[in-house]
Amino acid sequence: MNGKEILRLKKIAARIRRDIIVSVSCAKSGHPGGSLSIADLVTVLYFKDMNVSPERKNDPDRDRFVLSKGHCAPALYAALAIKGFFPEEDLKTLRKVDSYLEGHPSARTVPGVDVSTGSLGQGISNAVGLALAGKLDKKDYRVYTILGDGECEEGEVWEAAMSAAHYKLDNLCAIVDVNGLQIDGPTEDVMNPNPIGDKFKAFGWHVIGIDGHDLGGIDRAFSEARKVKGRPTAIIARTVKGKGVSFMENKASWHGVAPDAEQTEQALKEIDKLAADLEKGSADGEEA
Repeated sequence: MNGKEILRLKKIAARIRRDIIVSVSCAKSGHPGGSLSIADLVTVLYFKDMNVSPERKNDPDRDRFVLSKGHCAPALYAALAIKGFFPEEDLKTLRKVDSYLEGHPSARTVPGVDVSTGSLGQGISNAVGLALAGKLDKKDYRVYTILGDGECEEGEVWEAAMSAAHYKLDNLCAIVDVNGLQIDGPTEDVMNPNPIGDKFKAFGWHVIGIDGHDLGGIDRAFSEARKVKGRPTAIIARTVKGKGVSFMENKASWHGVAPDAEQTEQALKEIDKLAADLEKGSADGEEA
């Protein structure tokens, strides 16, 4: 990607982060930490690499996405809204009793959601099923799934990994959000899942390690994954929980707690400053 394209994606990522904070704050509940850590991954997927659009939301040839770490729905909802699947203003209704935006992704109610998720481990399992169906139907679509490093403590993840390799699902790409923290603290202390990349490799996957906030690196990893034949790909993305909001970064306490009014104001101020700096950079680039 060139600089102009990266700048475009950075602006979208900042907008997604803003929407995450606004939606969780309005709900007074939710999971900001992990949602912020996957914002850059979701940005590249939905606005660069995946073949999806609201105009063709039921197209049998579209790519599929499964948010295996379903509690981070605010990031997915923000991407879908910005993409045009539903009004961005509706993000403020997250988790409300009469809202279609449930706390975890619901394929029944949310436009653009392919699979309902929430119970950890089941998302990647569904993704394997979608990829296998694509192979059986002789379709060219790709299946992407994002799961957490804490989620890799679930045995079901590794049953799915074994199945994907057995059926040579080279149309499947799993992205592991390795932010090192889960609700009870560091993943290494709770139930050490590391080395995650080596485990996927042992199960027969092609493995790529990246910085999960490097937009160009994320895009290159997806490009590499598309070229892999005969086995699925796992992208091990090192991220920062709460990325983009200084007081949330690397804090397990922000796994599942909504910011209060004062914290929301501070978070939005930081994100808006970043967005303003990006706009300034864009304008300077145009002048140059």
